Amino acid sequence: PAGEQAPAGQDARQAFLERMRPHAEAAAQQLGVPAEYILAHAALESGWGRREIARADGSPSHNLFGIKAGSRWEGQTTDVTTTEYRYGLPIKQVERFRAYGGYGEAFDDYVRLLRARYGDALAGDARSFAFGLQQGGYATDPGYGAKLYRLIQALA
Repeated sequence: PAGEQAPAGQDARQAFLERMRPHAEAAAQQLGVPAEYILAHAALESGWGRREIARADGSPSHNLFGIKAGSRWEGQTTDVTTTEYRYGLPIKQVERFRAYGGYGEAFDDYVRLLRARYGDALAGDARSFAFGLQQGGYATDPGYGAKLYRLIQALA
């Protein structure tokens, strides 16, 4: 998963939020968390949509959440160089990520993933959500929970 980057301009951030809000609201209703949690998560992972994972041909993967394609994933994929942390140190490596036909499909898969693997993160407040994802292994960045929590607070 991606880390923080210099903030996008206010207009670009607002456009991203407006474009993704309907998807986030539908996902939030299914997960039982505020849409702002999901929007913050998408913003963190994709750099407000500016660093969305691309396919080999440059087309969008619609994967705003940095969801990797494990061995059981049967959908489309794309291989991308990403930063992972090992023993607290950043390392660049190629990973296989899920690719979707559209944002609706991506948000639906995000809901399935969080329900299946990160249920503890869904049971509390913004802090529980952010740090629950980190503790559950969503990202290897040791500062991930704090970064996500700050973004949620900014959107709330």
